[in-house]
Amino acid sequence: MSAKKEIEIYDPNAFTDRFMEPVFKSILKPGIGKFFIVRVEDMYRHVTHAVPASRGTTHSCLYLTEGEAIMKIGSECYTIHKDEMLFVPAGQVFSFEPGQVNKGYFCNFHSDILAGEHGKFEFLQVWGNPLIRLDVQRSQFVLHLFRRMLLDYTQDGAVIQPYLVTLLSEVKQSYQPLSATNQPLVNRFKELIFSKIKILHQVSDYASLLNITPNHLNKTVKAITGKSPTKWIDEAIVQEAKALLTQSDHTIREVANEVGFEDPSYFTRLFKKYEGIPPSDFRKMIEKS
Repeated sequence: MSAKKEIEIYDPNAFTDRFMEPVFKSILKPGIGKFFIVRVEDMYRHVTHAVPASRGTTHSCLYLTEGEAIMKIGSECYTIHKDEMLFVPAGQVFSFEPGQVNKGYFCNFHSDILAGEHGKFEFLQVWGNPLIRLDVQRSQFVLHLFRRMLLDYTQDGAVIQPYLVTLLSEVKQSYQPLSATNQPLVNRFKELIFSKIKILHQVSDYASLLNITPNHLNKTVKAITGKSPTKWIDEAIVQEAKALLTQSDHTIREVANEVGFEDPSYFTRLFKKYEGIPPSDFRKMIEKS
């Protein structure tokens, strides 16, 4: 089997966002696979609309050489500039608006291509810091690696995997955690929310899984993140619902049921509390975009 086949350049099942899929199909190489790369300025020729709350099964990476980019990842909004990067871990909900003026590279890859190296990179975890600021020298190294991957992508894909691992290793040297405080408990709490949000909505549920008291969980999470566990849970429910409203044809009742609410009216109140509009209006807004 050739190196190109092992890398598997494009896997249509990996890109589940119905808003971005036409873009991927227009710029990706044919074949079946788990990696692609494109210049940001080339991608914007195809992305002329907003990308509302969406989720993919692969990791995404945005690196800027010019301008500014704004992206919402989960419930947080991030802005990056030249020599900065944003990572969207697989399964995380993200969105961005059109009309942003910038240049750089956009890369998308499946964990499988990292050959077991995935766990070494905290910025690929749902609890990690997705924003990386590079110094001038390291940014030049990163730029060279993006250029090399893009060149190889247009040819045979033979050295994409080692260059990608090298890129992530280079970026890791500039990584800064979200908090200087050791926070394994908070990280585990965020991981549990990510995997259990459709079935567990109470702070006590997560405290039980972590073998601590709800009071201890409340104090620790609030002290380290500035937000209560309840708010983390509520925001995760809303983000999950937004992705379903965007990427599925479920009714509002079905969406409510998917995120663990038997009472759609209660779900609607929670959604409106955080988004300012009910889920029905959110869907209409997406359909018009």
